[in-house]
Amino acid sequence: MSNAPVNTGRRMFLTATTAVVGAAGAGAVAVPFIKSWNPSAKAKAAGAPVKVDVSKIEPGQLIRIEWQGKPVWVVSRTESIMADLKAHEGKLRDPNSEEPQQPEYAANPARSIRPDIFVAVGLCTHLGCSPTYLPDSFAEQVEGVKSGFFCPCHGSKFDMAGRVFQNVPAPLNLMIPEYHFTDENTLLVGVSEGEA
Repeated sequence: MSNAPVNTGRRMFLTATTAVVGAAGAGAVAVPFIKSWNPSAKAKAAGAPVKVDVSKIEPGQLIRIEWQGKPVWVVSRTESIMADLKAHEGKLRDPNSEEPQQPEYAANPARSIRPDIFVAVGLCTHLGCSPTYLPDSFAEQVEGVKSGFFCPCHGSKFDMAGRVFQNVPAPLNLMIPEYHFTDENTLLVGVSEGEA
């Protein structure tokens, strides 16, 4: 053992330096850790409302958008499509949309705010497959019905209001997301009018 005097100045300097470096390291680790608690920009965008210009959709055309990671269909329905909706109500499981899987404003035969624009989540209510839009050949699936949606996974069939036909695996009509029109040509999917 050495009898040399202890250099207290040096010891204080090393202790202070170690404390500063340790605090900086803890801060460097804590900042990203705390930031990780917040949702990412991608996650925020996935749940954000989606704006759609419906003036560019041709009559009878279906466009697909993505909202909350799900496909959402926006269809411009013609007057003949709307007239056909009444002709096959006896073949439907829930023709009046009495099941509660849609907003209140969609509990009508057209299942929409405006009869000419249909908005629905494009996932079958059976097991979540995405049905195919058959604008001119749906009569091959349901006699007398010109257009609709056919799920190729297990054969479920939906009309142009997303109402499910009887005797198919899907138990419910297609889900209607919350949406509203901000003006004549702009649709906002993901939020009801009172929440905007």
